[in-house]
Parts: sequence; C-alpha cells; structure tokens
Amino acid sequence: MTKRHVSLPEEADDGVTAFIEEVDSRLSGDEDTCSVVQDVLVDLYGDREAFERWQAGKPVSNATRVRLQGYDPCNATVESEYYAEKDEERFQRSKHLQWLWRQFDATPMADNVEFALRFRRMLAKHLFDECGDNCRFFKGISFTYGHNITVGDNVVVHDDVHLDDRGRITVGDRVSISDGVHVYSHDHDVVDQTAVQNYHTIIEDDARVTYDAMVRAGTKVGRNALVGARGVVQNDIPDHHIAVGMPAESVKIKPGWEDVAVAIDQANENRQEQRRIEFELDDGLDVFDEFDRDLS
Repeated sequence: MTKRHVSLPEEADDGVTAFIEEVDSRLSGDEDTCSVVQDVLVDLYGDREAFERWQAGKPVSNATRVRLQGYDPCNATVESEYYAEKDEERFQRSKHLQWLWRQFDATPMADNVEFALRFRRMLAKHLFDECGDNCRFFKGISFTYGHNITVGDNVVVHDDVHLDDRGRITVGDRVSISDGVHVYSHDHDVVDQTAVQNYHTIIEDDARVTYDAMVRAGTKVGRNALVGARGVVQNDIPDHHIAVGMPAESVKIKPGWEDVAVAIDQANENRQEQRRIEFELDDGLDVFDEFDRDLS
C-alpha cells in the first residue's frame, strides 16, 4: 500500500529536529542518564518554573513534590525491577530510558505523530540491544527491559504493543506488528507459577503479526509469514505461511510461494525448548515468593 509523505511546517520541523538532536547527544555523552531524563521530562511537561522553585528550597505542596520527584527515573520503580534474574547492570540504564519512553507517551506531544515517531526512533537506538534504520514506533508500546530486543530495518510497531523481552526478542527487517499484539519471551510453570523460564522469540524478515495476536515465548514466526487477527501462536509458523486461530495453525501458503514453502502438513511444530535461555540467580540474592503458598 502506498503511503503519503507527511512533513511538519519548516519552523516546527526545525524545533523538533533541534530537540531530538539535543536529547540524542546528551544520551550519547557522559552525563548521568537520570539527570538527562529528568531534564527532558521537566521541560516536556512544562514544569520548569515549579522545578526550579523546588530545587531552590522554596515550599511546594506534597503533590507537587511527588510529581517533580517522579521526573527522575531514579525515584521511580517499574514492574520488571522485581524480576530476580535480570541483568542488573544493563537494567539500570534501560530502566531510565524506558521511563523516558513511557512518560513521553503520556505527554500531549506524543499525539504529534511526525515528532513522536522520530523521537522514539532516536530513543530506540539507545534503549534496544540493536535497532535498525527507518523504524516506526507508535504510541503505547511497552517493554519488560528493552535491552533484550533486536529490531531490523524498516520495522513498524503499532499502538499498544507489548514486547516482553524478559528473555530475548529478535525482529527482522520489514516486519509489521499491528495494534494490540503481545510478544512474549518468558513462560510460567503450570504447577508452580512462580517458576519462570526465559526463551528467545523470533519474528523473521517481512513477517506480519496482525491485530490483537499473541506470540508465545520461544516460538518463531517465519519469513514472509502472516499471523491472523487475534491468533495465538503456540508453535513455529513456517516461512510464507498464513496462520490463524487459537491456537494459530497454518491454513494456507501465500500465493506465489508454494514452490519454496514447506507443506501445510509439515507445519505447526513446537521448537520452544530449542530456544530456552538458561540463567542462574546470584548467591545470596534476597528473593521472595509473592504468593506465599505451600505447594507441597
């Protein structure tokens, strides 16, 4: 489908470009990431006057103080912070960048699509393990960490997608992930739900995962494959196949690809265990069971 080129008025574009380049430069430098994120959010939310008043020791209300403190990601917690097996060193920076991404999405400017796409594209280069060129990340995308995600060139991720990179997620070139999709890389034991196993989940070049679908941890969506709306991918989807349903099963090969695709009756294999990511918890780590149950 052909898309139109969209551009901002010249003066607005100059402002957007200068702002994004400034943030990019600061994140690439030696500044403390928390300080950079705090500065950016204070200005995006128009709170500079109140922030400077608070910094000068002048009285502010308790609500104002909490709001101003919250611009600093070092004063915030996120769900993935509780995960025992995370790489603590990598997580500290990705947490701060993830905080900037999420709080940016809550500003009115996140609805200015041309600005927002360019800002998130810049931020993804810092947050993800790898991010290719010309990617488009729309509003409401969430991550577990961010640093276990690899994305190729010309990828489109639409609104309200969740990329659970508790294990690892690899997305190839020219992939389209539609609104409301959830891509997982961790799974829970069916008996003891506190027992977690991480996996490598793969969406290969030119694949399309459509509206509200779910890709289970450790599965692979093959090259040029298509997952139908609200499909639940439990097994690998071969190259060039169309898979639909709950669970999603291959029902058709894309027209024109029949000679190179595997047959339908050879599809729907589960290779999750081949993509298991082993981990060990540090000795002496202070952990707790959130359910406090006796499973004996």
